[in-house]
Amino acid sequence: MLVYRITLERFATLQASGIEARWNSHGVKVLYTAASRALACLENVVHRSGEGLNDLFQTMVIEIPNTERIEKIKPTDLPKNWQQFDHEHICRYLGDDWFYRQESLVLQVPSVIIPNEFNYLINTQHRNFKKVKLKAIEPFLFDTRIKQ
Repeated sequence: MLVYRITLERFATLQASGIEARWNSHGVKVLYTAASRALACLENVVHRSGEGLNDLFQTMVIEIPNTERIEKIKPTDLPKNWQQFDHEHICRYLGDDWFYRQESLVLQVPSVIIPNEFNYLINTQHRNFKKVKLKAIEPFLFDTRIKQ
């Protein structure tokens, strides 16, 4: 399976920062990826609040072996209004639990931005992480019509 990550050029590696985000607490090192380049782009625009989009970005094309089991969190597994900021602790709990159980390399989570679309978290500490391959790094330019 191919997944995509758009990042600043200097961070275009298979390393995770461990910075707290929706599905992980501080120190939990996961790579956030998306099911498509378009979703990866939207995730960047939303999280950057439109700032810094003129910087140098790269699209990482990442291959996850088809033999890997993907654990899934569905919207129906989450409380109502799970997308709201004040519910992020619930998402973090679920993501951290998945990370520390080490039962699967990948966690599929629903996108907050686009209903019925998915992001994929990759556990960089999982024993099978070495099977994840960076297939390509492509230049990425945000369309100038996206307002900063």
